[in-house]
Amino acid sequence: MKITIAARDSNLSKAQVKEIVNKLKKIASTISFDFLFLKSSGDLDLKTSLRVLGKTDFFTKEVDQSLFSRRARVAVHSAKDLPEKIPSGLTIVAITDSVDNRDSLVLRPGESFLSLKSGAVIATSSERREEMVKRYRKDLSFIDLRGTIEKRLSLLQEHKADGVVVAEAALIRLKKTGLNRFIFNDSTVEGQGQLAILARSDDQEMVKLFEKIH
Repeated sequence: MKITIAARDSNLSKAQVKEIVNKLKKIASTISFDFLFLKSSGDLDLKTSLRVLGKTDFFTKEVDQSLFSRRARVAVHSAKDLPEKIPSGLTIVAITDSVDNRDSLVLRPGESFLSLKSGAVIATSSERREEMVKRYRKDLSFIDLRGTIEKRLSLLQEHKADGVVVAEAALIRLKKTGLNRFIFNDSTVEGQGQLAILARSDDQEMVKLFEKIH
């Protein structure tokens, strides 16, 4: 059996797909895979702030449409990116364990969270993360954050930010845990660090296959 997996076209999404493939190979070694990597609305629109979006299909719509058009049999998403309502005709066939549900503040080499100067600029994509940082340091300033993990981290090299808040799971999956960072143990959003796999509701073969890694 060959399965076409759809996901967003980013290094993080490709690492997430690889994670799912490795899980499946352990339970069904004869399966082969094709991949369909797509740009989502969220990848193309880098101006809209994530702070005002809520649980929409901003990062999932185009990938899920490939299931309806039968270009793919399953779609892999970050679980926290799922919209409030799953599109009619699709179903979640698996949610994986979280590799890590914490947030991290990535800093330039040699710096520390406590040693950042007053007014240092922290880049973050959500009000929740901003409030989390403020619980530790009320004297910092904040800017909005969009784009891939690589683009977000580039703000440090470009000196546009002194710290960048990202999911620790993203750093793990991209093998960037060697970066200088402060890891928060505060509560995070539901689904952070987990992956969600969607398929068509009538595709019982995928439903039965993926329940083995749920």
